[in-house]
Amino acid sequence: MKKRLAVAFTGPSNSGKTTLIEKVSKLLIHELQKEVLIVKNDPKDKAVFDVSGKDSDKFFKSGADVFVVSPTRTTLFSHKKSEIEELVKMKSDFDYLLVEGLKTLELPRIAIFRGSADDSYFPYIKAVAIDETVDKNSIPEGIDILNLNNPNQILSWIDKNGVEI
Repeated sequence: MKKRLAVAFTGPSNSGKTTLIEKVSKLLIHELQKEVLIVKNDPKDKAVFDVSGKDSDKFFKSGADVFVVSPTRTTLFSHKKSEIEELVKMKSDFDYLLVEGLKTLELPRIAIFRGSADDSYFPYIKAVAIDETVDKNSIPEGIDILNLNNPNQILSWIDKNGVEI
């Protein structure tokens, strides 16, 4: 079985979590030919995934779990919360698992900050990804400081600190 590394990204709303995960994912997939699995938490249940009135929406509203299969993708709509272990079993062929959110999940965590650091995250993280708008002196000793605009540096940190799953 190949080595699979997992890491989580956290931070305040609009701090750049999705953008950073997208940059790291593109680097892994397009430049390094790696398989990437991304799990995004939607704690407020506000994401919209299907168009009202379409077949898959009607099937889902019937109460069934629905897989939509096409030549280029497979989508699962489920009525229950999936645990990370279940998702890993469903899609076991990957090199990197990048998780956005899920604060209680025990994974090495990178917090993303812009403007200022939020010290409420410090007990749960191993690194911060910041830009020039954040004072590096506001980051406690023992927390790695990464350049938010350098996905290669972030990936290097993940390779050293990600947990094997």
